[in-house]
Amino acid sequence: MTESKFENYSGVFDGRLGFGKKAAVLVIDFIRAYTTPGEPLYAPAVVTAVNETVDLLALARSKGVPVIYTQVLYNRHGLDGGIFVQKVPILRTLVPGEPLAEIVPQLTPTDSDIIIVKQYASGFFGTPLAASLTSMGVDTLILTGCSTSGCVRATAVDGMQYGFRVIVPRECVGDRHQAPHEANLFDIDSKYGDVVTKAEVMAYLT
Repeated sequence: MTESKFENYSGVFDGRLGFGKKAAVLVIDFIRAYTTPGEPLYAPAVVTAVNETVDLLALARSKGVPVIYTQVLYNRHGLDGGIFVQKVPILRTLVPGEPLAEIVPQLTPTDSDIIIVKQYASGFFGTPLAASLTSMGVDTLILTGCSTSGCVRATAVDGMQYGFRVIVPRECVGDRHQAPHEANLFDIDSKYGDVVTKAEVMAYLT
């Protein structure tokens, strides 16, 4: 859907931001809950996106590009999740010590990476993400993670609003269903950032 715009988007919602001078890679909620078969949040497309992200992170680290993770965690009473956990009760299971809440082993953080705990969809909401990026002089935010229609989109919108060039390598994000995945990539590409191929991101990092 992002490959060609609707006719009435042409000249209105087809601008490009491009890459800036300094990038960071954000790994959004790639946790075991989405990659473990049989679990309620399991999504095969997320497993594919995780695997596609492995060499992108390796390249980013080799070039000194900051890598930041977000991880959803709640207190056991769930009050820090507010209305969100009322709307999506399964999120209450993501508590400290729960194996399904852990970051996937394929993308284990290193000592040089940053892990930001969040309770809501956007990686920016109620977190130090914007301040951390600004302090590092980052102007380009490469988004990987899940889900495309939820936390990735919310983070893309806030990223743009905080003044960052948002770049989404389409192979490195996933969702529970192809329709919302494609629809939200279309919207991100139209209004909030640039949806590009993984190869384009790898070339930029190189």
